[in-house]
Amino acid sequence: VQLQASGGGLVQSGGSLRLSCAGSGVTLDRYAIGWFRQTPGLERGAVACINTKGDTHYADSVKGRFTISRDNAKNTVVLQMNNLKPEDTALYYCAADERLQYVPPRERRPDEYAYWGQGTLVTVSS
Repeated sequence: VQLQASGGGLVQSGGSLRLSCAGSGVTLDRYAIGWFRQTPGLERGAVACINTKGDTHYADSVKGRFTISRDNAKNTVVLQMNNLKPEDTALYYCAADERLQYVPPRERRPDEYAYWGQGTLVTVSS
């Protein structure tokens, strides 16, 4: 299972970015997908997740601003990030796990996901 995260960049506070997690050699509609973020010196923290039924869960800090969704035709999972704040600056990772595909989503630890993509950097300027 290979995951490719993309879409990061530099944006001003209040702006938007759209991150994508693409699957290679795997059909993502069989996997629960989670987005995590990490800043230097801090642990990797959960941002949002979605199971194969389309149920979603968000960290309190991003509720109402971020939306996670599937585009099965493109074999991707998208994290739409609106009203970005400087504190959203981080390296963002997507992760996948087939064992969680039907499980109701909730905040999960990184070690609950088996497969990871490389990070994509999001920088929000004030």
